[in-house]
Amino acid sequence: MDTGVIVAIVIAVVIVLALVMLIGRRGRERRHETRRTEAHEIRREAEVDRAEADRVRAEADVQAAEARRQEALARERSHQADEQHREARERHLEAARRDPDADEREAAEEWDREHAARHGEGEPGTAPATAAGTEHGADRGAVREEERGVERDDQGQVVRDERRDAPR
Repeated sequence: MDTGVIVAIVIAVVIVLALVMLIGRRGRERRHETRRTEAHEIRREAEVDRAEADRVRAEADVQAAEARRQEALARERSHQADEQHREARERHLEAARRDPDADEREAAEEWDREHAARHGEGEPGTAPATAAGTEHGADRGAVREEERGVERDDQGQVVRDERRDAPR
C-alpha cells in the first residue's frame, strides 16, 4: 500500500471519529438542555405548590383565630348570663326575705327547681340554698363552683370546668 493511501485512510478515520464525537456532544447537550428545562418546570410547579400551601395555611390560621375569638365571646356571654342569673336569684331571695308571707328557703328551692327545669342542671346558682348559705351569698356561689369543679383565674375568668370536660 502506498503511504499516501494510508495517510488518507488515517485522516478519514480521524475525521469520522471527530464527527462521531461532535454528534455525540450535541446529543448530550440537547439531553442536558431538556433536563434543565424539565428541572426548571418542576421548580416552578414546586413554588406554585408552596405558595398554595402558604395560602391555605394562612386561611386556616384566620379560621382558627376566628374560632378562638368566637369561643372567647361565647365564654364571656356565658359568664354574663351566669352573673345575671345569679343576680336575679339573689334579688328573688331578697324579695322573699322582705316578704313576711314568704319563706326564704322555699323561695330558693322553688327558684332552683324552676331554673333546673328550664335550663337543665349545672348552671351556676342552681344549687338549693341552705339556711346558713342565705346569709353569705358570695360564699354560696364559691361553694357551688367548687362542687362543680370550676376554677377561675385572677380576673375571674373560668379556667377549668369539670362539668364541661374541656380545659379553657
